[in-house]
Amino acid sequence: MDDQQPRLRADARRNRDRIVAAAKTWFATHGPDAPTEEIARSAGVATGTLYRHFADREALIRAVAVNNFENAFAEADAAVAEEASAWDALVRILRQSQELRLSFRLLTAYPHVHAVLKKERDVDRSRRHMVDLLDRVVRRAQAEGTLRTDVGTGDVAVMFALLAQPLSIEWTATAQLASERCMALLLESLRAGGPHDTLPGRAIWSEHIAHG
Repeated sequence: MDDQQPRLRADARRNRDRIVAAAKTWFATHGPDAPTEEIARSAGVATGTLYRHFADREALIRAVAVNNFENAFAEADAAVAEEASAWDALVRILRQSQELRLSFRLLTAYPHVHAVLKKERDVDRSRRHMVDLLDRVVRRAQAEGTLRTDVGTGDVAVMFALLAQPLSIEWTATAQLASERCMALLLESLRAGGPHDTLPGRAIWSEHIAHG
């Protein structure tokens, strides 16, 4: 009997991980109001199993958000360690992190989700860790002369959040192309040395968005 307990716990962990992974996919394509029945079906579990792990939709959204930020942080940390420059690390973070895109989308596109996540300590801690790391990358890129100096981490985060919003374009290929072009334009606008127009106001830094 005792030998079965670790296996049961491992099975439960695998079920939970599958549910979170399925919820990510559904949230990315259908938003956080995606049917839990479909999420459970995609995860290969019964709806009752989903609710044994997550008492309600809010609990599932919180779990997805924490998992997203943790994965996004790991991706960003790897980019900083592996890329030759801070600019290359920033480009990699902004171009490749689907985890970060979904995190920003949940926080900014759905007011009711933002209200839920704002009260969640684990989500807030994970978000702050991600913002702090992004802040270091931005400042290092500016110090190396590759990122324009009249922008701050908050500017980069807000631009990325706007780009992370779902596009109401019928064809997936067109939406993907539009997103890639917008990302290229965003990065070009951030690169130092170009013929940039003067920006209004002052740079927005991480402390300005810390409580957003």
